[in-house]
Amino acid sequence: MTSEPRPVALDKPADPGARIHDRIYRALRARIMHGEIAPGASLTLRGIGKEFGVSMTPAREAVQRLAAEGALTLSLSGRISTPALSNDRIEELATLRAMLEPELASRALPRAHFALIERLEAINEGVSRMVARHDATGYIRVNLEFHRTLYLRAQSPAILALTETVWLQLGPTMRALYGRLQRTEPPRNHRLILAALKAGDEPGLRLAVRTDVTQGLRLLKS
Repeated sequence: MTSEPRPVALDKPADPGARIHDRIYRALRARIMHGEIAPGASLTLRGIGKEFGVSMTPAREAVQRLAAEGALTLSLSGRISTPALSNDRIEELATLRAMLEPELASRALPRAHFALIERLEAINEGVSRMVARHDATGYIRVNLEFHRTLYLRAQSPAILALTETVWLQLGPTMRALYGRLQRTEPPRNHRLILAALKAGDEPGLRLAVRTDVTQGLRLLKS
């Protein structure tokens, strides 16, 4: 007699532990990327676990994932901290931004229709509000939203993923940069980016993006 085939379980519930780990990872990732944690600041698994109401196991998994992306450093003694970047490292990451982000902007240009430009102008007004409030982390968050909104139109997920990893490593340093620049107005290069998008000017767009993403970082080098 031929046995009946066993049904395949297609709707197996997701691992609750994985969901907890992912929630912690995303929350910490956003804080680091937006400069809410200073360069060289120490974290503990116990503190993370207590904040999120979880055991140290999902906290450790989230930290290990962020360490693999360069957002956190783990010492041999087990100390967890955000990276304090050297001048050489700042230069390296600025160079990566100069390579990746103009390419994303260029790929987005053919899809930069009026609705996108309108959206970018609205986000840039948000950047102005954060500058007026002297809100450093808000400024970083909205500034990255401006760039990400444009780059999503490139439809180049691999390049965007690399770019976001660079942003993640630079997050705490960007907070230090904001303090150094003492901004009183939104970045001039955002206006140049918008103008180039409206004109369909690819060389101008590449130049404006490259200048915007590297000019400030290189001021941090001491």
